Formats: sequence, structure tokens, C-alpha cells
Amino acid sequence: MKHSDERILTTHVGSLPRNAVLTDLLIRDEAGEVVDKAELARQSEAAVRHVVAQQAAAGVDIVNDGEQPRVGFQTYVAQRMKGFGGESKRPRSLDYTRFPVWAEQLARRFPRRAKITNAPQAVAGVAYEDLTAAQEECRMFRAALDGLGKPPVEAFMTAASPGIIATTLLNAHYDSHEAYVFALARQMRKEYELIARDFLLQIDAPDLAMERGVLFQGKSNAEFVRIAEMHVAALNEALADIPRERVRLHCCWGNYEGPHLHDIPMREILPVLYQARVGGLSIEFANPRHQHEYTALKQARPPAEFVLLPGVIDSLTNFVEHPEVVANRICEAVDAVGDRSRVIASVDCGFGTFAGSEYVAEDVVWQKLKACREGADIATKRLWG
Repeated sequence: MKHSDERILTTHVGSLPRNAVLTDLLIRDEAGEVVDKAELARQSEAAVRHVVAQQAAAGVDIVNDGEQPRVGFQTYVAQRMKGFGGESKRPRSLDYTRFPVWAEQLARRFPRRAKITNAPQAVAGVAYEDLTAAQEECRMFRAALDGLGKPPVEAFMTAASPGIIATTLLNAHYDSHEAYVFALARQMRKEYELIARDFLLQIDAPDLAMERGVLFQGKSNAEFVRIAEMHVAALNEALADIPRERVRLHCCWGNYEGPHLHDIPMREILPVLYQARVGGLSIEFANPRHQHEYTALKQARPPAEFVLLPGVIDSLTNFVEHPEVVANRICEAVDAVGDRSRVIASVDCGFGTFAGSEYVAEDVVWQKLKACREGADIATKRLWG
């Protein structure tokens, strides 16, 4: 994993907006409708080439494939692994129950989107027997990278954590939640190792914060922390044979524009995140509910082997951050970490975590990533002189 040794590098969290044609195909395919698989593959590959080129044009240093071939950042797993069927009955988050008017507005905003609360559930033992889809996604990404005139500083690909899979694709088979999480870890290990052979691996693990207000809303913070520690233990088992410097971990409180009044404070989950066998931590700092959390980070600085990828761009608003604001946020992160080389400017979360539920327009996304680059250049001048 590269460090910001000579200048502040930039990246993002992973998912990027999909075009209307690809979105339609992905949603219909997930719903079980008959779609032209060859056309879906063509649209996916073209979309990967497009988002890779756009990232390069925006000046992003560490790029990815935008998760274009996936219907959702974690629900894609149900299409690649055996053992899933039926429908999960995922509970509504505390924000949804406390603010029903807002919840209704949100439902009207995204009338047709990928499955989120009603994804399949585990109805049998999970088994990842066919890695073809993952291999094909890696191939598409490599081809898009090879088509660039100048290679990026680095390239990464995302994969869902065992914990977020287990809390979204709910358990209707295993004797316990823990047994299910560890079973998923053993199977996802195959995808993790496949990705890490060619790219940086980013583990998407919003379960380590978001699920406090969703699946585990009836638990205390202390009880939730113990569950999160178990999730990290399962993840570490899956990552056992991958060098930690090849892995970065993304954690967030849920990528939706809502009240977020019930988010667990960062100070309570940081010790759990630091247990992960990874070399980088991607976490939110740009949205209004978590801009103050640098204080917690400064009080409990990341271990020396960690690079921090702070969100300096909000993934839920069409405001384009001023580069000076971005620079201020980067410098605040550097102050909290105490080492400029261990900070890489990033985005709070993905711009297209589920097909059909993008908050930010595609043309604005590229401008926001450009603003991240411009802000990083300003911060570089401040920090290096």
C-alpha cells in the first residue's frame, strides 16, 4: 500500500454511479427476470472502462472499477455463492422508525432500486464454489487499467466483509450468528485472495458501526462492541494469508442521507477497528454527524502500521466541496494521525452502493473527485512547503 511520501495521495471508497442501461439490467437480473447476459457483460465492461477513465481524468491516484458489475456492494454475494434463497426481513433502522416522514420521502426518491432490506437469506450452508464472476470482474478492471495512457499510482478492488453479508443476507440456517459469520469468512477468503493477487483489497465493513442502529439496535453499545470484535476476528481469519499492507478496511455508519442520531460514537469502535489485520482504515469525517470525530482519532491514534483514508468529500450531497475546505480536512487528519505520509484523502462512502440509489449525479461525482485532488494539492503545499 502506497503512502503519501512526497504528496497527499487521493482515492475514494469504491462504488461509483452506474448508467441507466446497466442499472436496469442489474436490477432486473437480481429480480430474476430474463435478461440478455451477453449484453449485461458488454454494458458492465464498457462501464468499467468509463469510470476508470473518469477517475484518471479527475486526478485520482488510487482507482478502482467502481463496482460496476455488481448490483449492490454486498448483496452481489448472493449471486456468486450457493446457499442463499428466499427473502431476508431486515429490520428498519432507528432513524426510519423515529422519522417516518423522512423515511417516506426517501422511499419516493428511489422508487426502483436493488434489494437492500429484502435481499436473499442463507437457507443452506454457504459455499463459494465458482469464482468465475469475480475473475471476470478482475479481468475487466485490468483491461480498463491497461487502456489508460498513464497507469495510476495504485489500483484497488472491494469485497464485502463477512459481518456485513451476515447482517444483510440474514441467517435462516446456522445455529448462531457467530457460526454464520465464520462460515462466510471461510468462503469469502477465496474472493479476498483472488483480488489481492492483482490489486489492493478493500474490505467493506459498515457492520462495524452501522449495525448498532439496525440489526443490533436492541443491544447496548458495550454488547455491540463485543459483536463487532467477533466480526473482526472472523475477518482476520479470512485474511490470514494476505499481507496486511495489501488490505484496507472501510467502515461507516450507513451511506444514506438521514438524521444519524443513533450512530455509535467513533471513540467506542476505534479499538475494534484497530484489531483488524489490515494496513489502511477508510472512515467518514466529511458528513455533518462525524466531522468532529478527529478528536477521538487524536486521542486514540491509529497503530503505526495503519494508513488513514479519511473522508474529506461527502458522498451524499451534490455540493462540490471547495478545495480549501478539502485541504483543511486533510490537514486536520494529518494533525490527528501525526504523520503526513500516513494520510490518503478519500470520500466518506461510495457514490453508488446499490444500483438505482445514487444520491449524487454522475457529473457531480467527477467534479467532487477533482476537488479532492485540488484540495490535496493545496494540503501538500501546506505540509511540505
